[in-house]
Amino acid sequence: MKKLTVEGATKDSQILVGESLANLESYIPEGVGKRIIITDENVHALYKDKFPAWETIIVGTGEKAKTLETAGYIYNRLIELEADRTSYIVGIGGGIVCDVTGFIASTYMRGIGFGFVSTTLLAQVDASVGGKNGVNFEGFKNMVGVFNQPDFVICDLATLKTLPTNDLLCGFAEILKHGAIKSEDHFRDLEENWEKMVNLDLEALERLVYDSVAIKAAVVNADEREKGERKKLNFGHTIGHAIEKTTGRNHGESVSAGIVAASRLSVQEGLITQNLFDRIIALLEKLGLPVKLDIDKEKVIDALKKDKKRAGEKINFVLLQELGDAVVMDFAIPDIASLVNELGWG
Repeated sequence: MKKLTVEGATKDSQILVGESLANLESYIPEGVGKRIIITDENVHALYKDKFPAWETIIVGTGEKAKTLETAGYIYNRLIELEADRTSYIVGIGGGIVCDVTGFIASTYMRGIGFGFVSTTLLAQVDASVGGKNGVNFEGFKNMVGVFNQPDFVICDLATLKTLPTNDLLCGFAEILKHGAIKSEDHFRDLEENWEKMVNLDLEALERLVYDSVAIKAAVVNADEREKGERKKLNFGHTIGHAIEKTTGRNHGESVSAGIVAASRLSVQEGLITQNLFDRIIALLEKLGLPVKLDIDKEKVIDALKKDKKRAGEKINFVLLQELGDAVVMDFAIPDIASLVNELGWG
């Protein structure tokens, strides 16, 4: 097991890569009251025998469960369970469970303690790390939320063995992203060991997950509330989220296409070479991620106009200056629309 710390404004968060769900109870702070688990139907079916004997709230799966309606259901259940300010919540699941759990714990009775057990690769390298918690609203991702760090995040690598391929792809995209924007060494490690990761070799996974989390933790430590440096973590996500919303493709596939778009724009702006662009494309393909998607271009551009990163007629867009070095630039929406058209998707 490897440990690292995310330093939050209100508290620090311990990230435990390679720890087991079976050891969850040893990480609960002393003196807490009622202990409650939030999980989803799939995780509960697979791992309920490993859960401690606490009250459990089960929610649905997928983005359809990441809503204010789900939050309302959980609040009602917490009231029924007589949860108070001494109570403690642990989210056991993927990114959606972690996002919802953090949002609930941060707002119920103005905030109670919480931690996560991340059971998907996406949650382990991205969604559960960094203190962003929230729900979607009217189909727009993470429109309602808070910044608040969990006390701990257990990244149980054994749970990855039960993931379908599509869920693994989501994590692969984020691991590649972290190397592209912050660490040439991490990117090269992925280039050299992608096959081991795809085959879920635990030694390679632990190293690549830890290094990916370390990159994100360093960014969050420098900019917890996304005023500057943390915006770079949106590499591939601006167009990616618009694709995800309008096509129904999963997060990893959508972000992969977004990485292609952002990398192409980086070439057009004279920031990176065609050779680096080709390396990124080749690695995405080796990981099983798409480099082009069928999209409705008009719907994608319309979704971009509603992105929370938009300011007036411009939108924040993350480009690469070189491998391991990203920059945030403002682009007019029509310029991004031209980029989408030039990619020849659809």
